[in-house]
Amino acid sequence: MIGKLLNATIAAAAVLAMSQDAEAQSKKYVFALVPKNMNNPFFDQARDGCKKAERELKGAVECLYIGPGEHGGGEEQVQVVNDLIAKKVDGIAVSPSNAAAMGKALEGAKAAGIPVLTWDSDLLEKDKALRIAYVGTHNYEIGVNLAKLAQKIKPKGGTICIQSGGAAAANHNERMQGIRDTLAGAKSAQAPGTRLTGQNGWSEVAGCPLYTNDDFPLSVQQMEDILGKFPKLDAFIPTGGFPQFIPQAYKRVAEKYKARIKDGSLALVVADTLPVQMDLLKAGLSKGQVGQRPAEMGYRTMLFLKDIKDGKPAPKDPTYTGLDVCTPETAGTCIGK
Repeated sequence: MIGKLLNATIAAAAVLAMSQDAEAQSKKYVFALVPKNMNNPFFDQARDGCKKAERELKGAVECLYIGPGEHGGGEEQVQVVNDLIAKKVDGIAVSPSNAAAMGKALEGAKAAGIPVLTWDSDLLEKDKALRIAYVGTHNYEIGVNLAKLAQKIKPKGGTICIQSGGAAAANHNERMQGIRDTLAGAKSAQAPGTRLTGQNGWSEVAGCPLYTNDDFPLSVQQMEDILGKFPKLDAFIPTGGFPQFIPQAYKRVAEKYKARIKDGSLALVVADTLPVQMDLLKAGLSKGQVGQRPAEMGYRTMLFLKDIKDGKPAPKDPTYTGLDVCTPETAGTCIGK
């Protein structure tokens, strides 16, 4: 009798375990992909990569693409993340607008046991333990490559204006540091690097760097104003595609300087290589583009979060998604597949 009861207990336990395994396998994880803002073609590509992962995983995950409508200072993005933590989503992948503020918000995710990845932009060094890994561009290197393009065009240096996304955005500060360090020929202590005041012949003009806060009309106006104020400016380098993301407005300004772009008297090189930007490069309205792979960022963060939830090894920290360096001569072949 005891043997029969024992066997029945073991069998029941086995059925329960199998049921729990089946439930775990059938559970749909909800993973949030949080951009800096949702009014941005760069982040649209990250969303598309996220949705591609959702399709390929055939119902195992839901890609919840959610973020602020506009960039701003990061407060709205922090509120979005706080709401996601309160809703107990299964994982969060975020591109922080304000690295310091996002670090404070993600303390709540860590306390709630919600795995976090950063992508496109990372946290401050002191807060990196709050996320498992960074997935995206080596931001310092994007600045290095922008600077190298400018150096080829203007080997003796000259006056320069750098246009950035936001003063508190870690990724843009790292890119600015890469530009400044490469042009100066010396490594600075920390982002955003040491202002150029004649190093290797390069000097930043008064009023720069410019900060757009991802306000694209503002970025075009800034570009028009600075080129008007300094008609012999040697280099204009946006650390993101801001002015080019509204191509008609950008064309209106850049076409005034097309001859200078062509003859190399103005080194106009821009971050990102979205299709509309490549069209502008081919039209002679920039002299170089250094691109990221946002679709891959969105795609890989979803796969990585699922692996983490399934108990598989975490991704390498950092996981870099590569760069594409494009010039008018290589525009047809420079984008990585």
